[in-house]
Formats: sequence, structure tokens, C-alpha cells
Amino acid sequence: MSADLTLPIETPQTGEPEFFTDASEAVEKLCTLYDEACDFLAQTFSEMALSTTQPETRFRAFYPELRIRTTSHASTDSRLSFGHVAGPGTYSTTITRPDLFRNYLTQQIDLLLTNHGVPISVGWSTTPMPVHFAVAGRSDITIPQEGAMPFPLRDVFDVPDLSNTHDDIVNGLEYVHEDGSHPLAPFLAQRVDYSLARLSHYTATRAEHFQNHVLFTNYQFYVDEFEAFARKALGDPDSGYTSFIGPGNVEITTPDGEIPILPKLPQMPAYHLKRAGNAGITLVNIGVGPSNAKTATDHIAVLRPHAWLMVGHCAGLRNSQSLGDFVLAHAYLREDKVLDADLPIWVPIPPLAEIQVALENAVADVTELEGFELKRIMRTGTVASLDNRNWELRETQGPVQRLSQSRAVALDMESATIAANGFRFRVPYGTLLCVSDKPLHGELKLPGMASEFYTTQVSRHLLIGIRAMERLRDMPLERIHSRKLRAFDETAFL
Repeated sequence: MSADLTLPIETPQTGEPEFFTDASEAVEKLCTLYDEACDFLAQTFSEMALSTTQPETRFRAFYPELRIRTTSHASTDSRLSFGHVAGPGTYSTTITRPDLFRNYLTQQIDLLLTNHGVPISVGWSTTPMPVHFAVAGRSDITIPQEGAMPFPLRDVFDVPDLSNTHDDIVNGLEYVHEDGSHPLAPFLAQRVDYSLARLSHYTATRAEHFQNHVLFTNYQFYVDEFEAFARKALGDPDSGYTSFIGPGNVEITTPDGEIPILPKLPQMPAYHLKRAGNAGITLVNIGVGPSNAKTATDHIAVLRPHAWLMVGHCAGLRNSQSLGDFVLAHAYLREDKVLDADLPIWVPIPPLAEIQVALENAVADVTELEGFELKRIMRTGTVASLDNRNWELRETQGPVQRLSQSRAVALDMESATIAANGFRFRVPYGTLLCVSDKPLHGELKLPGMASEFYTTQVSRHLLIGIRAMERLRDMPLERIHSRKLRAFDETAFL
């Protein structure tokens, strides 16, 4: 049943936009407006849940919005790839969860104020806030079962609108708001809210626990090693890490803290080793396959992480490689297919110097090998990602010929997806894989070999990923965020 658009609309939101020259004050105003909208929807929803009749009013609240208008070209620091608009005009974006994004918003707004010297306005947008997102996570709200209300929910409240939940901005489709203003940020509020809800569902952890440095893996062994590392770090007062969280949102602050095991793990469980300012490390076990890799990065991207890396297993494609060797991806052969509609395969996915150096230095730190000696255990080159787990069972002339022509040194099912989505979403990315088998050369792991391999290599591999993230953590964000990720006409917000 479609919504009854003839009903009068009740909304609490009136007043003109306010102008700010202080980023912190602007964010406080965003928080005030957002809380007002959520409280109104939560209160009316609770009242309607107890109603026995069809309401004669629709209830609507709007997302807050940021807006800036410039009349001249700004002279900005050419070293910065973000923090300024492309040219004169009006730019805006809707905002959700300003409490969660407080540090991010403060930083981005402060750069705008500094670079353009004009105030930024905060007020109500014209985008309705879906009631689903307003009441999500509120312990004071009882959600009735579907069909329990005597009226269709969409007749009385706004529900998610897919026309506002898209990636047109990051996909470079020259998106312009209905009022003619240009996008100020890469994601609109509804798109962010949608992903925050999906993250909770897929990872069984709340979005606020995610850290700015994200590791992806495709095996449970890495999770076990990550928890062991986390518990050791919590026992070291000089580590800087403050707590550890697993699926279910149970937080421990001591090495012997207990994390209950969920009766059923989520599709992509996440684990968070927290540090002040979200400067810790998150590990997500995406499992095997490009579909999960895309799903995870689609949603984590709205959190604007400083970097994400893939640390997992791969097939070594060269006879000179040995089981346990590392592969540092400098290029990607994309045959995963899941991103072809959003990012054409002719788009190159370049290596990012800061990420590559951090990974190579981390390998040297952990293995205590340097320079030419490092080549004994690590190769750089093209990593191929396929959507077919049993690619080697096909007639070899097709896939093997393409792998050889591309000069690929390793093959997996996730790395190219994670790198390509990092490129698409402007999130710095990298890949360090560990050779776990060599199917082209008949070197498959026997049961005993597998046990030894996982015992000796997983711990070292994960530690390298952690060390790389710690190196990146110590760099200013403007150094990590390469201009290679920015298109001709970019949003001001990172």
C-alpha cells in the first residue's frame, strides 16, 4: 500500500540556518538538530505503536545539513588533496550521526573555513529522515513486530528511499542536488545510515567501535592471532591500546577479560583493538570471495577510515616462490566482476607509495631482512583476483594464459576488490599476501604441512600488517591520503 500523501504533516523543525566560523560550534549545532529530529521521531513512533487506529497525521523530521557558498577561487595548499571546493558556487551535504563523526566533521569543516574564509551554514535539509534510522539502537524504544500496528508504517512515517541511497557521487556521475548545489561530501546521510545499519548486521559490532586502520583477512587463523596480540597489548601499559571488542560488542580492558562466543557468528565478524581517537586497528574476517569483500568495503567506507589493507592467503604462481613467501601487490588483475558496473575494468588501480613503503618496512622489521635479502621471502608484482575459486580446474589455456600475460605473481579472490573499492571510495589501500599453495606447480598443502604453515606463518604475517598500520598511524592524514585517489572535480570532504 502506498503512503497517503494527503495527510497533514507534523514536524518540529522550523528556523533559519545559522552561520559559523568555528568548526566545533558548527558540529555542536549539527548534534543539536540531529538529536531533535531523532527524539521527535522516536517519541511519535512510540505513541503510534500503542495506537489502535489509523493516525490522521504524517510525522516527518529532516536531516540537518551543512552548506557553504564561495564566490571566488581559493588559493589552497597544493599538497592537500582535500579540504577545499573545486570552484565558486554553493556546496551542501546532509549529515547523520554527528556524534559518531564529530572528529571527522570538525577537521573537514575547519579546513573549509581556513581555505575559503567564508562561514559555513548549519540548518535543516529537505531530506526526510527514515524512522528506521532514527530509532535504531535506542534502548527506550520497543519495536513492534511487523504487522502489529493497525496501519502501514510508510503511511505515517518516512521510510528509507533508495533514490537517496546511492553512490553517484563517488562513482563520478556528476551528481548535483535538487536545489542546484554541488556535493560537499562523498556520501549523503541516508547512504551513511544505511551502511551503519548494515555494518552492525554483518559484523555484529557497532559502528562506533571501528578504528581508523582496518585489516581484512580471509581466514579465522588470523582472528585468533589478532586476539592473542590484543590481549598481550592490553597487558602492556605502554602499548597505547585501551580495549578489545569482538562480535557481540563485549569490551575487555585486561588481558584475561572474557569475550563470550556468540552461538552463531555473523557473516563477517569484526574485532577492534581500540586506541584513543579511533587510532587503533580493526580486523574483519571477510571469508573467501569478492562478494563479501565488496559488501564489507561498501559499508566501512562511510566511516572514512585512514587506510585498509588485505592480509590473507594466496596461490603463488611462480616456480621461484615458496610456501610462506609474501607478495606485496603493486598492481591488480581484476577478474572478480563484482565492481564492473561501478568502476570499469579499464580504470587502473595504482599502488600508493606511503602504503607500499609502510608494508615493505613492516616486513623488514618483523623478518629482520633488508634490501636485496628481503627478496628471498617477498615478491612485488601483480595480484590477480578471480571470482572462480576452482579456476585451476578449467582448461589452462584461458586463465593461465591471461595470468602469464599480466605478469601475475599471485592469485586470490579478494585483494583486487578491496583495492578497487578503496580507489573508488578514496580510501588508501594495500595488499600483502602469504603464499599458501602453488597449484600450477603441484605444491598443495598436505594436512601436516598445513598445520605447520599456519603455526609459523600466520602470526608473523598478521604482525606485519599490524606494524604497517602502526607506521601509518604515526603519519599525518594528509600524507597518507594520496592525490592519486582524487578525480578532476572532487568533494571538499575526504
